[in-house]
Amino acid sequence: MAGRIPQSFINDLLARVDIVDVIDSRLTLKKAGKNYQALCPFHDEKTASFSVSPDKQFYHCFGCGVSGTALTFLMEHDRLEFVEAVENMAALVGLEVPREKGAARARDNSNIYELLSRAAKHFRRSLKTSPEAVGYLKNRGLTGEVARDFGIGYAPESWDGIVRAMPDASEKDLLEAGLLTSNDKGRIYDRFRNRIIFPIRDTRGRVIGFGGRIFTGDSGPKYLNSPETPVFHKGRELYGLFEARKALRHIDRLVLVEGYMDVAALAQAGVANAVATLGTASTEAHFHKLFRYTQEVICCFDGDSAGRKAAWRALENALSTLTEGRQLKFVFLPDGEDPDTLVRARGRQGFVDLLDAALPAIEYLFEQLADGLTMQNLDDQARLASLTMPYIDRVPRGILKDLMLNRLHSMTGFIPEQDPRGSSQAKHTHTAAPAKLSPLSKRLLTYLLKKPELYQTLPVEKRRELTLLDKGDLFLDVVKYIDKNPEADSALLLGRWSGDAVHEELVVLFERRLDLAEGAMQAEFVDGVGRYVTHINSAERRRLLEEMKEAPSTDKLKRFWTLKKADD
Repeated sequence: MAGRIPQSFINDLLARVDIVDVIDSRLTLKKAGKNYQALCPFHDEKTASFSVSPDKQFYHCFGCGVSGTALTFLMEHDRLEFVEAVENMAALVGLEVPREKGAARARDNSNIYELLSRAAKHFRRSLKTSPEAVGYLKNRGLTGEVARDFGIGYAPESWDGIVRAMPDASEKDLLEAGLLTSNDKGRIYDRFRNRIIFPIRDTRGRVIGFGGRIFTGDSGPKYLNSPETPVFHKGRELYGLFEARKALRHIDRLVLVEGYMDVAALAQAGVANAVATLGTASTEAHFHKLFRYTQEVICCFDGDSAGRKAAWRALENALSTLTEGRQLKFVFLPDGEDPDTLVRARGRQGFVDLLDAALPAIEYLFEQLADGLTMQNLDDQARLASLTMPYIDRVPRGILKDLMLNRLHSMTGFIPEQDPRGSSQAKHTHTAAPAKLSPLSKRLLTYLLKKPELYQTLPVEKRRELTLLDKGDLFLDVVKYIDKNPEADSALLLGRWSGDAVHEELVVLFERRLDLAEGAMQAEFVDGVGRYVTHINSAERRRLLEEMKEAPSTDKLKRFWTLKKADD
């Protein structure tokens, strides 16, 4: 599918489609004043707390905190990707989804999908001609059916196999698709050679990249993955998710493992709900995607130090996604075992029993942070509170956060401050209150929510200035998040603050209609950021001047002149 969907079309679509019609076709809505109510589909409840506003074209659950538009509802309830949700909504009002024209990148993407699909067929054909590769898969217990379902293939031990398989494809396009690579001497050759090939598919079933595993000798890394390409971003994709969705009508839980072969071996044993990251640590984007399809994720890692380190990183990245009803758990395998060997030794039920006994993420968090501390010691109690609060701050407001705070209180006696609504909250709020947003901040934040890629159009020095600011607002919070997660799109940004007090403000800003051409929006954004930085620096200079009247210091003076020079 070529081209980006114009933002103007998405805005128009949201204006045309009635959110009540969309949700009423999936839930039983009842009139309640000027709004509608239903039992929330995103958490278990007996009393309706899910409200739909036809005036605001917005839904909100007062029980679990989820909220959004008709588009976000389709993505979360029907578990659709962004483009699929847009197409679904467009069909409701008989519109064809347009694509922006003239973008070479969009045309190239269509070509890349085609080349990757042809390469996948080439690898599958090659597997049939390699008794060694077939023998390796059989020795690992994989049947022909599993190899077929996952599209497993083989890359021959050749330097130009892909070029010969696709003689009509240009070298440039094959390089862009990640099928060829080059060395420092400029020689270009096949990226995958003499490896078992696992095609990586997006949730629509399109091949977007490959993972190659060595199976003879020990030359090169054990796994070799496609590089980042216009269609492949390993920090967002998951191996086996397409296959899991295809195999299971309803996904009760997803099991996150570390290797492609583990996913295939578990599927062979009847555990069809396993997925794997693509040679990278689990990211926040991964968990946002996982929780779109299930309410329970179990991370299955090795029990050694590397596995424990990977688990902690996964926990850190998942905390902000743990909105109401979502569960994250951990399983650590015995030394020398991986999911592949363990399921072959214990069978499906043995592996499922291990999953059923998984350690909840919150238990793991307190277990690790309290390790080595004595809870009868006041200093250790204070240390645990100071270690734990930054992690609790990342969890969206709700029952889970309250339970974590109660657990901390029972262990340390630490009592967090209460917010005006009576819920236990950390002493430092997660994000700035929406009311503090200036008109300039609101406008810049609106642009950024609609087109997160605008951040990359800023000069490097201006990006550095922004991220170094320590006094700001919600706009700056979003900027810093995009700086750390450059692949973030609008849906990911809204999901990042789901359940937070500022989420509704973000959605309202995202839905604002803008009648600006893309070039004009970019120009306004760059200019506005300059004025934003100047304003923050000016306020900081005024504060420093006032402080120096009472308590002069060289450090404050240096900071003052640094800010003055930056603005000049």
